[in-house]
Amino acid sequence: MIERILAPNPSLYTGPGTNTYLLADGGDVLILDPGPIIDVHAAEIVAAVGDRTPVGVVVTHTHPDHAPMANPLASALGVPVLGFGPGPEFVPDVELRDGSSVHFGSREIVAVHTPGHTADHLCFRLGETLFTGDHIMEGSTVIIEDATAYLESLYLVADLGVGRIEPGHGDAIDDAGAAITGYIDHRLEREAQIVKTIEDGAGTVGEVVDVVYAGVPSGLRSAAVHQVGVQLVKLSRDGAVSFSRGKAEEPEEAEVHPG
Repeated sequence: MIERILAPNPSLYTGPGTNTYLLADGGDVLILDPGPIIDVHAAEIVAAVGDRTPVGVVVTHTHPDHAPMANPLASALGVPVLGFGPGPEFVPDVELRDGSSVHFGSREIVAVHTPGHTADHLCFRLGETLFTGDHIMEGSTVIIEDATAYLESLYLVADLGVGRIEPGHGDAIDDAGAAITGYIDHRLEREAQIVKTIEDGAGTVGEVVDVVYAGVPSGLRSAAVHQVGVQLVKLSRDGAVSFSRGKAEEPEEAEVHPG
């Protein structure tokens, strides 16, 4: 059984909030992505566990909207914390790698290492369902740190052949294959848009953002600049463009040229 508890942390970046999942079987409960430290959310998780037996707290990655409550919640419940590795406000008792399994009742989730959004990102497969954290979200694209790794991770999860996605933000996605294909197509389309914009005369990251992310809300402009910069690193490695980061404190002024 899968139960979802929405953390009360809505924002431009988290959508309606972080999805915390309780995975239950045979009286055991595994907690996935407990989110930020919010007392009312912690109380809701504990109440949902009820008289069942908690067996662990697992995180997909160490971003502040997913992991900080893992250690205090696990301590309160007397269970281990599991994740890829330590991060801000997060220290795992058990480090997971690609293919690691975590058991609850007679079932298990299997870790799938999916770097790109972060280097430490894990998805978790439970039968035909994939818990995707911030690798794939409903109703939104994803901010990434490494465009090459992210695209490779999308191809990786496409090959899993799962039917349903339970994301870290937003509602469940019933047609997993179509969603993953859509994410891949979107990334390739963005690459093509950026290359064309540079070929048409854009000479800085800011000028690329003005075209590719035209109309982006002002609160998301810095995220768009980051996304373009990350994409340009990949395109530069691929030989499609020439990219010089310039001064780190002026990312919009970094220069770009056709390959």
